[in-house]
Amino acid sequence: MLCQQCQKKVANVHFTHIINGKKVEMYLCEQCAHEKGQMGFSPQLKLGDFLWGFPGFVNSPGYTQEERPEEVRCNCCGMSFEDFRKTGKLGCGNCYNVFRENLNPILRRLHSNIEHTGKVPARLSECIKTTNELEKLKNELTAAISSEEYEKAAELRDRIRSLESAGNKCGGV
Repeated sequence: MLCQQCQKKVANVHFTHIINGKKVEMYLCEQCAHEKGQMGFSPQLKLGDFLWGFPGFVNSPGYTQEERPEEVRCNCCGMSFEDFRKTGKLGCGNCYNVFRENLNPILRRLHSNIEHTGKVPARLSECIKTTNELEKLKNELTAAISSEEYEKAAELRDRIRSLESAGNKCGGV
């Protein structure tokens, strides 16, 4: 939508004024809104500001200044890490690999982890635990056989068989 005053720039300020119970709405560009003097607004908070600390707080206690990384560019989209810092958005999927070293601290701070683990439906949770336990037991069985601990290997084999028969309830997981 174009600015209702200058009719040239994109309107990015929505101004609502109520006079004598009558609502008047105006869509203005930043320049016209500033010239009109009706609004004193500060720049919007951008995602990049959120990721790197809030603007204006650089010298405040508790703020950590991140080192500026080297100018590395993605070989697919050509985006630099500095571009990401400004916009808060990556250019393509390959950027995650190119900027991995710089993204890991951000992801760890935001999500407490750098790997997506997702959620597991409650009905599958027990099946996944069983699958993990089976892998562990099979590794232990291999180790017991190689060290010639046959009694322990027989116990492990029996536990594996009982878990595998229970695994059929989980759809063969």
